[in-house]
Amino acid sequence: MNMKDAFRFQNKLKALMCEATAILQDRRNIVKVKTTHLRSKVMSDTQDAVVEEAAPSEYAGHANEVAAFLMSLLEEREKLCRAIHAAKNALDLDMDSEVGLNRQRQELAEVFRHMTMLRNSEKTIAGGGSGFRFNGEGNQVSYRCDATQVTTIDFDRNKIRGMATALSKRADEISMSLDKCLVNTEVSYEPPFDMNDSFEDILSDFIEKSTAA
Repeated sequence: MNMKDAFRFQNKLKALMCEATAILQDRRNIVKVKTTHLRSKVMSDTQDAVVEEAAPSEYAGHANEVAAFLMSLLEEREKLCRAIHAAKNALDLDMDSEVGLNRQRQELAEVFRHMTMLRNSEKTIAGGGSGFRFNGEGNQVSYRCDATQVTTIDFDRNKIRGMATALSKRADEISMSLDKCLVNTEVSYEPPFDMNDSFEDILSDFIEKSTAA
């Protein structure tokens, strides 16, 4: 399988483990609860009644097999991780580092593009100014007045725009290289089941094989 399918299968294994774990985390799947109604203590000629709680899923009673299934999935994840790691090491491109760096390039480019959208401006703010003066009685009092606010960009717009363009171009180049790696890089791993199989089919098949063994 190629790197892209390897990552997809990695997610598949993780999802299967989550579902299997949920089965074992539901106490009703791993214990049997039987309640005996001691009717004979009240009426000697009456038989006691035994009631067993219904299991929430078809996997109740298969806790050992589900636990073994989880161990098997974990082993497959370990094998796949090693195979992916080996495939990555054979590349000229450091995929893990470049993915993080490309995210940073895109974030910086967005910051710079936002900067270039700023413009010099001037506006009047009604009542935005203040001062002090002496009134007719010689006392100092405050007063309000209009204010003019001038905003001037304090950077070289052309340089910032050039940085944004360069970052976007570099990010696009790396993204293309990463995509090629995902499609063209082979990972030495043989999946134990089809990626499109359902959880029920995979687990049922595992239990069936375990029982036969």
